[in-house]
Amino acid sequence: MQVPANFEYAKATTVEETLALLARHGDEARVVAGGHSLLPMMKLRLAQPEALIDINDVTELSRIRIEGGMLCVGALVRHAELLDSAVAGEHFPILHDAERVIADPVVRNRGTVGGSLCQADPSEDLSAAFGALKASAVIRGPEGERTVSLREFHTGPYETVVEPGELLIELRLPIRPGGSSAYEKVERRVGDWPLAAAGAALWLDGDRIADAGIGLTAVRAEHFVAPEAEEVLRGAVPSEEVFAEAGRVAAEHCDPGSDQRGPADYKRHLAGELTTRALRRAYGRLQA
Repeated sequence: MQVPANFEYAKATTVEETLALLARHGDEARVVAGGHSLLPMMKLRLAQPEALIDINDVTELSRIRIEGGMLCVGALVRHAELLDSAVAGEHFPILHDAERVIADPVVRNRGTVGGSLCQADPSEDLSAAFGALKASAVIRGPEGERTVSLREFHTGPYETVVEPGELLIELRLPIRPGGSSAYEKVERRVGDWPLAAAGAALWLDGDRIADAGIGLTAVRAEHFVAPEAEEVLRGAVPSEEVFAEAGRVAAEHCDPGSDQRGPADYKRHLAGELTTRALRRAYGRLQA
């Protein structure tokens, strides 16, 4: 029988109330919204928080908006809401690509963007997608608000820079001209964790690539990105040869392990192939 250990429960309706409750309950308190990762771990007693703080009614974290030339995605935005957002899809189609292949409708209806990123699972789709887009994370705590590049947000498997007593507030994505993006994933079955997945973002200036972002997941790419492959793309004229070379470099700089989902060599092959496919698809969208 799977039964969590005893814990206290509190419900917050504002960010400030959430921070006050975190301060009151101490380092062993956890916030919960969708709960698809935390609650199963609690039932197995792999996680035993002393207090759960329910933030489902903190509606200020549930908005998707454009402000100051950025797309701002609240941490409490559900996966289904991001998938349905026309403004997110218009500026960053990679987000729709990734959300379509995350789990199933039940999970997407309850799970949140912030929860997925803070869980920091090494196979998380959104970590690669937001990493490719060079997003920043806004974190608020007792000392105020700070902004961290998403490429510095994850410090290791299931670890982030969010400290006890702090809360992820939103993700910010700069809207830049001449850009598009795409996401490619291989999974054993629909809705499963990926064997490997890659996200790509391109920004063109005339006939050359002004900037690029490559995100990788499930292949042990440091911080879910491939900066060496991005360097191959900057300043280059888009072509199949350039995309293939970027894929080769991306595969070279990841370190997948063998497990029940597949051998390391196959995952490394996928990292390169999916990077090339994502770049091709992102570039094709710019030509449409």
